[in-house]
Amino acid sequence: QVRFAESGGGLVQPGGSLRLSCKVSGTILSVFNSEFMGWYRQVPNKQRELIASIRGSQINYVAAVKGRFTISRDNAKRIVYLQMNNLKPEDTAVYYCQGLGRDYWGQGTPVTVSS
Repeated sequence: QVRFAESGGGLVQPGGSLRLSCKVSGTILSVFNSEFMGWYRQVPNKQRELIASIRGSQINYVAAVKGRFTISRDNAKRIVYLQMNNLKPEDTAVYYCQGLGRDYWGQGTPVTVSS
């Protein structure tokens, strides 16, 4: 079974930065670079939101994070990164990664932006 393991979250002050990592493990019967991978976030009582995605050379961001977050991937290591700069309190959430056509989630990594 393919698994998604997020890490790198923590407590940061507004304006700070964090780099999240998503390690994808298990057997993947496809070219990893060609597969969709996305970063999502969720706050209590709200829907999980897709904020950034990457598939080959195609990269997309929602307006709330565009210009501040950067998604990238290391296909050899099967790791997807999310560099988050100029963090704001409203970025506080549990962050998840998911892709490869799967419909399940890992544990996520919490990010708290507060002074």
